[in-house]
Amino acid sequence: MNKYLLLTTLCVGLFFGCEQNKKEIKKLPRIAIAGIGIESSTFSPAQTHEEAFHARIGDSIFGRYPFFAEGTSVRKRAEWVPTLLGKSLPGGIVTREAYESMVTKILNMLKENGPYDGLFFDIHGAMSVVGLQDAEGDLIKRIREVVGTEVLISTSMDLHGNVTETLAEHSDLITCYRMAPHEDALESKERAITNLLDRLESGKGKPKFKAWIPVPILLPGEKTSTRIEPGKSLYGKIPALVAQEGVIDAAIWMGYPWADESRNHGVVMAVGDNKERVVNAAEDLAEAYWGVRNEFEFVAPVARLDESLKLALASEEGPYIISDMGDNPTAGGAGDVTWTLKELLARKEFKSAKGPSLIYASIPGPELIEEALKVGVGGSVSAMAGALVDNRYAPPLQLEGTVTAIKEGDRDAEVEVVVRISSINVIVTKKRKPYHKEKDFTDLGLNPRETDIIVVKIGYLVPELYEMRKGWTMALTPGGVDQDLERLDYENIKRPMFPLDADMDTPNLKARLLSASNQLN
Repeated sequence: MNKYLLLTTLCVGLFFGCEQNKKEIKKLPRIAIAGIGIESSTFSPAQTHEEAFHARIGDSIFGRYPFFAEGTSVRKRAEWVPTLLGKSLPGGIVTREAYESMVTKILNMLKENGPYDGLFFDIHGAMSVVGLQDAEGDLIKRIREVVGTEVLISTSMDLHGNVTETLAEHSDLITCYRMAPHEDALESKERAITNLLDRLESGKGKPKFKAWIPVPILLPGEKTSTRIEPGKSLYGKIPALVAQEGVIDAAIWMGYPWADESRNHGVVMAVGDNKERVVNAAEDLAEAYWGVRNEFEFVAPVARLDESLKLALASEEGPYIISDMGDNPTAGGAGDVTWTLKELLARKEFKSAKGPSLIYASIPGPELIEEALKVGVGGSVSAMAGALVDNRYAPPLQLEGTVTAIKEGDRDAEVEVVVRISSINVIVTKKRKPYHKEKDFTDLGLNPRETDIIVVKIGYLVPELYEMRKGWTMALTPGGVDQDLERLDYENIKRPMFPLDADMDTPNLKARLLSASNQLN
């Protein structure tokens, strides 16, 4: 063969080979990440400011999700464009200034770095903002105005969030946790991302159908735990429904009861490409939810504080755990109501150092923290603590005792101090903090397993405390997240609402098919 002909043949072959390779190499989808998450009570006098969200910007967002670690399959499947992700402890209503500041940062980053094929929208769903009735709906609509209507948005939520029609319409894919306590939180977020990646990689794009059903039920999370019935079986129906061809996901939201907004109620949704199966999945779940409404009970025995203490003192094994539910900071309470601690300090059983050992976790007291830092471990303090935000039920308390531990640098508390007052160890914090893990106590030199009684500002117990308990009562104490919903002054929620209107008629539980997010409303 002529050498020039041979060279030409090789060049042509290389050219077509390269072109074929180009076709085989798929371009990775560009996916943005954004979200603001908090559970905020409008029945608390507290307000939440921007610093409480500890916002992560850009690549620092990846550190919040183990499945985004360098080299993981999820990380490799797309070109990720993280913007801002702010997550706060539950608390009071968010100031408008804080909200607008974070939203502006998200929108500016989205404008600067577009275009996008998808967006992972990581929210809680129960954020209340001064002057807004649907904060998450407002946020996603403003994001849509920047990224456009063709971008696939996959929304991940807490099951105690609220899903308005606006949020549902602008979310192409949407899911929430299936467990309470939320042991599947990261699993649910990864599911939201995987669903998004699968739709983009397959070229299927937006689901053809979204079924949305509002369910007029509003219950505290402590009554809707999936550890017990009927929550366990209700959420147990979901895997079989989403296993059907043509159904991508289905979810049940219990709603958030401690905000007085018209969006606060249960919701069921299903999304997919098969209309009949999507509609049936949503309606089956909604009817099942309504059908078991009278069966929901508190996940543990419930009693007034005095009765809870009576049971704890009679217990032969420790620790006996009492949930100080009304001021639970993980549900939106101010976390500084002193009512329960005041009652404990007044009890004769704990007046002696030889009395039953008790840990109280916790009470914010910046004044006491300042004094403790001056005197150090082993020193005596006498300073005020608590009720700087929520003093409706009891005033600030003068705490006098011995400092047994000081720990600085906590993300939420900033500084933690243990003050021993007779047989009670009171954990005082500079800023509020929930105590969920054994390490939270042992890091302060406390041994919860060898303590007779532990009182925590929490509702249902998270796994570590739940496994540790030898007895447990949820105390009906006052605060911004009062478990007795009848005592809350609702004005804006839609009525009738179960159980506030227990004899209400059966509601319309037919699915409403929402349009794809191909237009801005």
